[in-house]
Amino acid sequence: MNITQEAVLKALSTVEEPDLKKDLVTLNMVDKISVDGNKVSFTIILTTPACPLKELIRKRCVDAIHQHINKDIEVTVNLTAEVTSTRFGTTPVLPKVKNVIAIASGKGGVGKSTVTSNLAMALAKSGASVGVLDADIFGPSIPTMFGVEGGRPEVTEVDGKNMIIPIDSMGIKIISMGFLAPAENAVVWRGPMASKALTQFLGDTLWDELDYLLIDLPPGTSDIHLTLVQAVPVTGVVIVTTPQKVALADAVKGVAMFRQPQINVPVLGVVENMAYFTPAELPENKYYIFGKDGGKQLSERFEAPFLGEVPLVQSIREGGDNGVPAVKNADEATTLAFENLAQNVARQVAIRNATQPKTQKVEIKV
Repeated sequence: MNITQEAVLKALSTVEEPDLKKDLVTLNMVDKISVDGNKVSFTIILTTPACPLKELIRKRCVDAIHQHINKDIEVTVNLTAEVTSTRFGTTPVLPKVKNVIAIASGKGGVGKSTVTSNLAMALAKSGASVGVLDADIFGPSIPTMFGVEGGRPEVTEVDGKNMIIPIDSMGIKIISMGFLAPAENAVVWRGPMASKALTQFLGDTLWDELDYLLIDLPPGTSDIHLTLVQAVPVTGVVIVTTPQKVALADAVKGVAMFRQPQINVPVLGVVENMAYFTPAELPENKYYIFGKDGGKQLSERFEAPFLGEVPLVQSIREGGDNGVPAVKNADEATTLAFENLAQNVARQVAIRNATQPKTQKVEIKV
């Protein structure tokens, strides 16, 4: 049996990437083809380590080789990942960050920081490099969520400029006003001062190469939001809401802000937090105490992807209080909810990078 690398490539050119709707060869996702007798091996470069379709892609590759070359070939498909980006190395601010993802909500109390911390941990568990910037200058909670309230970032000099070294917690790089201001003191600043702090966090922090930098925004639509989109090209925004009507009404404003023509930041999708209550002693039961499917209805209204539901369970609250995000060691259902969320976010980032124009910094004339 004479098998060539060209024949392998031709067979794999019939395999379509399910999300991007192009074949693997055209997308340059095939690498390291090796042929040894009736044994064929190759590597598929996925768009993210959190890819939820990796086993489907693997099966389709094996089927394509068997169908187009020979059914008796022994096929080994190795999977690796290289997170896609439209901004990596193209901007003076955050040049080593592949994707900047804003996490926003219309109102406070919907669990945005809880979602941010668990999403970060779930992405990191999948193999991605992740950072979190706590942009809630007046009410920072990320240090508590990661158990580093007493953290004090060090400063190092790079090319004659002092740079802040982010705190590392469980492999995730973190910067927050909570590290710089005593917890018992209120930060009483006007908007321009808060905006300047965010600008310094973005430009004066020594971020390593990151696949995803999550920006935990304050509630509402404020100076901080405008400062972010003016300072750096944002890959996309994730909207967090709860099912009840008042939260959804405010979430609508959040979506509308990012979709304004002069801002035009892609909405990656909607997360419905506290979607239902499940008591620990009745893990199969779901009680929709805040209403049902509000987040899904919001995503349908704005034709944005629905990224997933997060239950209202004790382990998530305990994780935030104890400084270990619940996805790290909670019950199976809770862990699965956040892992599915991470997969869906990573998937939408990959689709956005493949199908939409290069991210641009927003220019707003006032």
